[in-house]
Amino acid sequence: MNRRKTPSKEKILAILKSQGDAISHETITNQITDINRATIYRILNQFCEDGIAHRIIAENGKQFFALCKTCEVEEHHHNHLHFQCNTCEKVECFESEINISLPEGYAIENFNGLINGYCNTCAPA
Repeated sequence: MNRRKTPSKEKILAILKSQGDAISHETITNQITDINRATIYRILNQFCEDGIAHRIIAENGKQFFALCKTCEVEEHHHNHLHFQCNTCEKVECFESEINISLPEGYAIENFNGLINGYCNTCAPA
């Protein structure tokens, strides 16, 4: 869907692009002081609806957002695994698509798989 570009959307998009990994609504809110929390959340939801970003929901319910790396592809999927470090809480996308076989008559619309553990920086030796 073509939506109007606004300075607020451009600021949020720039933050998502600069991060590389998924970031929380709270992190974005802390970086932008001239846009209220509700507007930021609404814009993030629009980005998800439009296929620009996708949402990762952590075990504690906290939502993280990441840019879709394949947005230029006509049909792309968000059905990939995510990893959250138990120590630094960083959330990363593992881009390989997951293929899930369901019984006949079922159809997957979205898959949100989250693996918890220790990232390559925080893992015990």
